[in-house]
Amino acid sequence: MKPTLLYAIIMLVAIVLMTTFGFSLSPDTTVAVSASDAPNTLYVCSAVSSVWDDLANGMIQLKRPMVIGFIFALMILIFLWLWALYQNLLKDKFMRDAFKTPWGLTKLYFWGIVIILMLMLTPNYFRSVRVDGMNKPQVLCESNTPGARPVPAESVHSGRRL
Repeated sequence: MKPTLLYAIIMLVAIVLMTTFGFSLSPDTTVAVSASDAPNTLYVCSAVSSVWDDLANGMIQLKRPMVIGFIFALMILIFLWLWALYQNLLKDKFMRDAFKTPWGLTKLYFWGIVIILMLMLTPNYFRSVRVDGMNKPQVLCESNTPGARPVPAESVHSGRRL
């Protein structure tokens, strides 16, 4: 068995065991909130901007041209598959070589979409919120996250940019 596969299996087992038995790598100190306010409180942290967040924000500005490009590439890919199928039907026998290029481009197209989506949708994208009275970008976080601040739930609004 290859070392990377063995490492992946060990990490997967460790993650399953940690979640099953409630182990956590985050600190255990929590922000104290009164019992009456607890049901209506959300915790927010300052969004630490990184290179990935800046890259994602820049790519989100180009979302429409990228969607047009991906649809164009999909149409070309469909025509390549149909051409390979036509060549095989025309000769009335299956030739594997006719499908090499479309299959390779299909894999390239799939992984291109996956990578672009992962770059556009950073974890902060899904946790971003707007809080009334705060100008800095905020993200939802847990009560035991360092720097967490309790805010009333009604002052928190979705911060999705896409």
